[in-house]
Amino acid sequence: MSDARQTRPGRPDARIRTREDLAAWAAADAAMNGVERWRPRHALTRGVVHFLHVLRLCEYWENQPGPVARVVSGVYKVRLRRLSERLGFDVGRHTTGPGLSIAHSGLLVIHPDARIGARCRIHQGVTIGATAGGVPVIGDDVFIGPNALVLGGVTIGDRAFIFPSAVVTCDVPEGHAAAGVPATVRPGTHEVWRPDEPRVRPAT
Repeated sequence: MSDARQTRPGRPDARIRTREDLAAWAAADAAMNGVERWRPRHALTRGVVHFLHVLRLCEYWENQPGPVARVVSGVYKVRLRRLSERLGFDVGRHTTGPGLSIAHSGLLVIHPDARIGARCRIHQGVTIGATAGGVPVIGDDVFIGPNALVLGGVTIGDRAFIFPSAVVTCDVPEGHAAAGVPATVRPGTHEVWRPDEPRVRPAT
């Protein structure tokens, strides 16, 4: 595991270390994806919900000591890899906080050293990737629209809104929105953006 994920400021390490952590992450994920809790039938009916269930179990067992934990962790890694290939996901483990909402199956790339806070909504076609300048740190309650790119050592503040197809290579402050190629950052969220042009009135 890269040390960068542990030492970068601004976001606690996204690690599921205890059964209480596992239960809290799982409950938050389920709520953000519209279900009460994971159930076995979701393996057939709700691919994203099932993926998150396996991801969290993999993260939990990877943090447990002992030979049994290593074996169980290995089994979940295989299951996670197969699910990822089926759904089109390349999501680094230990990168996302509780309450991750993935809107649809389809291409999704999250760099293994990125950090993403709680209750974030991420759509298909999104890449959260590294450049020579580092990897993104993303706050809580952030919306990232379809086909957006968030690249390099940028910081995305809490409650930020990344518009579809935006290419974000600069910081987005808390409560701001970003749209365009390259992205322009303005005050406010999607509620103050016209759908046909990237223009906002000043936030009040």
